Amino acid sequence: MANKVLVKESGIHGLGLFAKQKIRKGEVIGAIKPKRAKRNGPHVLWVSDTEGHKVEGPLRYINHSPAPNACYCDDLTVIALKDIQPGDEITHNYGTDWHQE
Repeated sequence: MANKVLVKESGIHGLGLFAKQKIRKGEVIGAIKPKRAKRNGPHVLWVSDTEGHKVEGPLRYINHSPAPNACYCDDLTVIALKDIQPGDEITHNYGTDWHQE
């Protein structure tokens, strides 16, 4: 993953994760190493009402979009929903329970 992505300033919010190379639809962008979160926070991915995982490393910079180009799978991998071109920001839809500041 490290060769294909980089973290830089985002037009969406703060820092974001961007493609350095083309990432093809269905390609795995990265994976979260399961690390249970004890409480909510800015880099916690909730997979159910009671199970949250701390997101560390570059994947924590994936910003929200209502029209995402990537998604988290049940096995905690992040895959491309469509081809992502170099320079494109990698985004995920945080869902309806997430509130933008």
